[in-house]
Amino acid sequence: MHKRHSTTLFIVTLVISGTILFQMGYYLLAMLAGWNDRFNLVAVCHSWLKMIGLSSLEYALNGLVIYTFLFSIYKIISQWVQASRLKKRFKQYKENKLTSEMNEHYSEGQDDFLIFSHPVPLAITMGFKRPKIVLSTGLIGLLNEKELKAVIAHEMVHKKNRDPLAIFLMTLCAATMWYIPILKWFNQQYGIIKELLADEYAIEQQGTSVHLGSALLKMLKVGQPEKMGFAYASFADTSVNYRMNYLLNPLNGFRLKLPLHITILSLAVFSLISSLFIYALA
Repeated sequence: MHKRHSTTLFIVTLVISGTILFQMGYYLLAMLAGWNDRFNLVAVCHSWLKMIGLSSLEYALNGLVIYTFLFSIYKIISQWVQASRLKKRFKQYKENKLTSEMNEHYSEGQDDFLIFSHPVPLAITMGFKRPKIVLSTGLIGLLNEKELKAVIAHEMVHKKNRDPLAIFLMTLCAATMWYIPILKWFNQQYGIIKELLADEYAIEQQGTSVHLGSALLKMLKVGQPEKMGFAYASFADTSVNYRMNYLLNPLNGFRLKLPLHITILSLAVFSLISSLFIYALA
């Protein structure tokens, strides 16, 4: 059920965002290329807006298109820069012996883990093409063997599903197209579901939720570092309270219920934006 929910949210987000970006891209090409009047979408759209007395909207439309693309480029570059900086820091404080032991024990010698020296417990999965699980020495020192296995099983799900990439795409759509608020809600729910799926796998592997729950509690008591400014999948900084409640009351299940007012507002904005482009393309 959770997997179907996550797939649905991901596809719907990409469809909504992709539709708008395609229309905006076509519109932007028209502005930059200066096509003739017959195919000049800008001229057609502007003429239509002036005809109905809304000429001021032409500037807002241009601004929206330019803003969306520039902000998207900024977010992509920011993701790359910040992730690169952090990778260098992790490698600088890398514990070579622990890293080799972890890779040998949990990934058959493959380079899937990186252990770095840091007192604060941290467990994240980062990277798009080949995700890597990053653990701190503070985490290894805090948890017992079974708790650590639960955390590793959890992160292995994120790695296998390449969740950092999906999380980045969802976050990018929600941040760039903030004027469609349902995308932010989709992003939040998607993050919760991905964590629940990883939790469920860890519990299935161990046959109990005790070790996973105790690992979460220990990390909460110690305190978590501030969220980093790029997309990654983390063990203990996403919907922890909800996950703890789910571990204690698994029969309650997860209910994905669309917020009515946000859905209506998003549909209205999406329809308005699409209608302007559709009219221009007609």
